[in-house]
Amino acid sequence: MAGASRGAPNIMIAGTPGTGKSTLAKELAQRSGLNYINVSEVAQNADCLDGYDEEHECGILDEDKVIDELEETMSAGGNVVDYHSCEFFPERWFDIVFVLRTDNSILHSRLTERGYSAKKIESNISSEIFQVILDAAKESYKPEIVHELPSDTADQLEQNLDKIAEWIILWKQQH
Repeated sequence: MAGASRGAPNIMIAGTPGTGKSTLAKELAQRSGLNYINVSEVAQNADCLDGYDEEHECGILDEDKVIDELEETMSAGGNVVDYHSCEFFPERWFDIVFVLRTDNSILHSRLTERGYSAKKIESNISSEIFQVILDAAKESYKPEIVHELPSDTADQLEQNLDKIAEWIILWKQQH
């Protein structure tokens, strides 16, 4: 069992950019008392970037460096991890993985508001249509720990927070 020796669970919040990962993960961490980890910020602050991808308009993550940087923190438990993908993280790190999904028209509006280029919006919408991140999560972790959550509205955000809070309570009772 992944979290057998930890006092609190590690939770992965993944999804296409614009699905509400950071909003959910930050609020979850605040409400639950767990540690919030934004992998993009960790990568930038700990020099875990290996250049810039012009085509995708983003930094290139040195996955091994990120894993080394987070290993001790993740082993201790009690973390909510926020990153668009999750398949490169060690399976042992996470007790549960939530992949946020958003309707394409809503996602398009959110990415447009962020000032993403048309090409970057199209790439992210395609990723969402073909559920690339959800499929990668299902291939990388035990199916019973991967959960898809709708993330279109503020009401769904609250429902997701409630569901995850209930899960945390159950996890703590069982561990």
